[in-house]
Amino acid sequence: MVLIIGVVGGVLSGLLGVGGGVVMVPLLALWAGLGQREAHAISLAAIVPISLAGVAVYAWADEIAYAEAAALAVGAIAGSQIGARLLVRVDERSLKIGFGVFLLIVAASVALSP
Repeated sequence: MVLIIGVVGGVLSGLLGVGGGVVMVPLLALWAGLGQREAHAISLAAIVPISLAGVAVYAWADEIAYAEAAALAVGAIAGSQIGARLLVRVDERSLKIGFGVFLLIVAASVALSP
């Protein structure tokens, strides 16, 4: 089951730029029966190889704005340290609710954007 979740997450990551948090976390929690915290941690561990594979394809197609990507990476590395520290402190129920609210906000933003 985890392999299938990885394929789905990888396809959506390469196609839409999403996969780890938006796709794999809910599927790991629902389909693989993992706890929310464990699903987040596994998803974070899987992001590195997923990203490298996607970067290789986009770099080959000369589609990467490297200065913007570097700035985004610096911010994301700093932010992920904060987020990972918060992850271990937040109780499971609050994490599920917060993640669900986040997904709803993202979905509404995408649906309502021009």
